[in-house]
Amino acid sequence: MPEQVEKPKRSRGIYLLPNLFTTAGLFAGFYAIVAAMKGHFEPAAIAIFVAMIMDGLDGRVARLTNTQSEFGVQYDSLADLVSFGLAPSLVVYQWALSGLGKPGWLAAFIYAACTALRLARFNTQVGIVDKRYFQGLASPAAAAVLAGLVWVGAEYEIVGHDIGIGVLVLAILIGLLMVSNIRYHSFKELDLKGKVPFVAAVVIILVFAVIFMQPPEVLFSVALVYAISGPVLTLVQLRRRREERYHVDKSPAVADSKEAEKAASGEKITKVSGVGKEE
Repeated sequence: MPEQVEKPKRSRGIYLLPNLFTTAGLFAGFYAIVAAMKGHFEPAAIAIFVAMIMDGLDGRVARLTNTQSEFGVQYDSLADLVSFGLAPSLVVYQWALSGLGKPGWLAAFIYAACTALRLARFNTQVGIVDKRYFQGLASPAAAAVLAGLVWVGAEYEIVGHDIGIGVLVLAILIGLLMVSNIRYHSFKELDLKGKVPFVAAVVIILVFAVIFMQPPEVLFSVALVYAISGPVLTLVQLRRRREERYHVDKSPAVADSKEAEKAASGEKITKVSGVGKEE
């Protein structure tokens, strides 16, 4: 009898280390919701940024320790939905949108729904899209815009309901950017393990120093500029393509080929008309 090959048993356990970071990010997102319900908007916004740090670490820890798993991927996606979808939408709703009635909670829902759609699309496109770019605004960056705005508002004692209409428009626009086809640089091509010039190291230190000096303003500004960069770069690329097509159409070679095509078509018309006269 041929020997039966035993199938390897699937491990039913989960890797602890990377999932601890994911759980920490999930906790931060949940805490942001609770803090916002109590009217503590500054710690709520800070908690969302803490969730971003945890989200950036869990994947790197998994790769460094070779503990990637399908469970970790799905768990991370669900945690992101809470931390970067539900938490920012509810925080910004409590801070600025609750006084607008139905339009306010609809705007918050649109943002949360767009986050869910963005994460679902990202999960189905793993291994397909260009790693150098995100298709649509990434959910952590979108959350950073709203959380940064709330943090700045709390820092300068701005009453969110006084700027409710502007916050409503911003929340909807950021949500739509997440589900758009606009490309954003992912910066995944940066080699953090490799050597960098001395000047680059100094710039990085200065950036961290500026962030620690004025964290709300700097983080909100960076997130907002990144969100705007996608549409701006898309418009620039479209303009360049139009200019290239214009120059190609005006080039002598293309002009000569068009003249030749016109001449050839004219000869064909003449021949056809001549045949008709002879008959």
